[in-house]
Formats: sequence, C-alpha cells, structure tokens
Amino acid sequence: MQYTTSSVATAAIDQMFRGLQGCLDKAAAHGKSTGVEDSVYTSWRLAPDMFTMARQVQIACDIAVRGLTRLSGAEPPSFPDTETTFAQLKERIAKAHAHIKDLDRAKIDANPDADITVPMRDQAMTMKRHQFLQNFILPNVYFHVTAAYLNLRNAGVPLGKSDFLAR
Repeated sequence: MQYTTSSVATAAIDQMFRGLQGCLDKAAAHGKSTGVEDSVYTSWRLAPDMFTMARQVQIACDIAVRGLTRLSGAEPPSFPDTETTFAQLKERIAKAHAHIKDLDRAKIDANPDADITVPMRDQAMTMKRHQFLQNFILPNVYFHVTAAYLNLRNAGVPLGKSDFLAR
C-alpha cells in the first residue's frame, strides 16, 4: 500500500472525528441520565484561559477542513461558530467530514515536496505540503480533539481511552 498525503490525512481525521462523535454521544447520554444540560458540558473549560469544550470541537473541525482544502488548492469555507448543543456540534463534525470527503484527493496528493503558504493570523507560514499535514494540520486536530475529550472527562462524563480512539 502506498501512503499518500490524502490517505494519511483521511485515516487520521476519520478516526478523530469518529472518536469525537462517540464522546459527544456519551456526554449527551450522561447528561440526560444525570439531569445536566448540554450547556454545562459545552461551556466547560479546563482552565480559565483555555477554550470551552464546544470551541475545541469547532477548532478541530476548522483546522481539518481549512488545512485539507488548502492542500487541494481550493478556498476554505467558513463555518459560523454558533453551536451550543451536542446535536449541533455533531452536525458540525458531520458537515466538516463531508466537506473533506468531497475534496479532490489527487490535488491534495500533488507535489508533496512543493511549498504551501498559508495565512496565520497576521502573517503567513510557508512549509512543504507534506510538512503542513504532518507538522500543523494533524497535531492541531489531535490537540483540539484531545482537549474536547479532556473537558468532557473533567466534567464527569465517563470516558476512557477506547472512546477517544473510537474503538
């Protein structure tokens, strides 16, 4: 089997999104069984200067969508950050996942050693295309999915490693 940029990206992001969906399902069920509203979990944060659980999900989706869309040579879409419930967050993940699946894999895989320049706040970042996936997109997706998982676990949702890994 040949590993391509798109095959590595798709496998990793599929797993992360499946795990995230499962964690949200478990959190919704836990909240329902204990009488805790979604907003308690979606607004939970591990530290005062960290993003909320909902924002972690939004960023994980945005990084995956924007990064892979840029690798495909297209202009990334923008999703409004309005989700406040588990159902809305799951819908966002599904929308992000569908967008990624519709991208042209041949364009994502083209010229892995070519440079790509992407905007980063008030500056631009240039790196090799394969490095953009390995050193920016995937680590950021992992970080924000992990932060969402940890927020839910810290809030009392009974999650474990197998939930995170979507097993």
